[in-house]
Amino acid sequence: MNILVLGSGGREHTFGYQIAQSNLCEKLFVAPGNAGTSEIATNVAISVTDFKAIKDLVLKEKIEMVVVGPEDPLVQGITDFFSKDNELKNVSVIGPSQEGAKLEGSKEYAKEFLFRHNIPTAAYQSFTASTVNEGKQFLETLNSPYVLKADGLAAGKGVLILKDIDEAKTELENMLTNKKFGAASEKVVIEEFLDGIELSVFVLTDGKNYVTLPTAKDYKRIGEGDIGLNTGGMGAISPVPFADEDFMNKIEEQIIKPTVDGLAKEEIEYKGFIFIGLIKVGNDPKVIEYNVRMGDPETEAVLPRVKTDLVSLFKHVSDQTLDQVEIEIDPRSATTVMTVSGGYPEGYEKGKEITGIEQIKDSIVFHAGTRLDNNKVVTNGGRVIAVTSLDDDFRKALKKSYHNIEKLHFDKMYYRKDLGFDL
Repeated sequence: MNILVLGSGGREHTFGYQIAQSNLCEKLFVAPGNAGTSEIATNVAISVTDFKAIKDLVLKEKIEMVVVGPEDPLVQGITDFFSKDNELKNVSVIGPSQEGAKLEGSKEYAKEFLFRHNIPTAAYQSFTASTVNEGKQFLETLNSPYVLKADGLAAGKGVLILKDIDEAKTELENMLTNKKFGAASEKVVIEEFLDGIELSVFVLTDGKNYVTLPTAKDYKRIGEGDIGLNTGGMGAISPVPFADEDFMNKIEEQIIKPTVDGLAKEEIEYKGFIFIGLIKVGNDPKVIEYNVRMGDPETEAVLPRVKTDLVSLFKHVSDQTLDQVEIEIDPRSATTVMTVSGGYPEGYEKGKEITGIEQIKDSIVFHAGTRLDNNKVVTNGGRVIAVTSLDDDFRKALKKSYHNIEKLHFDKMYYRKDLGFDL
């Protein structure tokens, strides 16, 4: 079948990399794609939220399956757009309905869902510009540090964790009345701070059944030792060494099952990924947030460990037959290290030539922010190239990734050299 992947980052290159290896895939398209996807697929210069152009492409190229990478098109309702259109309704879309996508599109909606289904999470309250003073009073009932979350989508940057109560009150005002994160912070969720170690769990569901993919841990901060500004992610490790069998059983019973059952009970159409951001507090898992797609850079560490044909898994999702699948996982560890443009996550320059990619051996190169310019690969984003390696344990895999990254060069290239420091 002909398949379209929507997106342009490392996550989408990884999807393409796995899909291209499937005998079930005849032709692969990526929109808009990057320099890496152009080697394994046909890139099409279409925005992921231009539904009309996507429809035209799907009909023209007889595409039978669309795999949605980023959250924006899901929150804007691309799955419903397909299901309600007579010419598109038989095309499989891997991604939840617009209602399901609210689990990521609105922090408040997600919190209400968690509480309705008795899924462990932090205590919280929501506030708007008209209730900013009540928000400040609520902060006084909590212990430091204070967690402020923009309710809407803010590209992974809408969460502030602050130690000082006066600073927390000022930032609450900034978010609500000065629109620090634009429309995303018209409503702000304040929640209690949970102290523990974070991990991500990935689930693929057909709305009734599910398979659990490998766990991962990503590193969000720009600086070594996890300091500095939040980024889209500086690297990831899979599996998470501290998530033993007993802990994974708790996650399944207390979080995954009630989440999938809750979606079914509420008749929320959901065929796609659920990415559950968790924290281990003592020996108990609690949900920090839901995302309705795969993470980036976690995908680059998780999917290379999935040995089962990805397109076949997606077909089972479409047919609601995931209960018939035994998923096979590579027991080795995978590590992904992300190289970024100088200045990221603030201002950075694009168009810097990247050299050394072809010299990388024993690791997989996933392009994130790249494009072709006169047959040269140049930088085209903050996060540029991810290098993923597999080995018996994460330390050996990291060593391999770091060894290969030294062969890469572009002006002001930066990467964190301390991934796994907390494991």
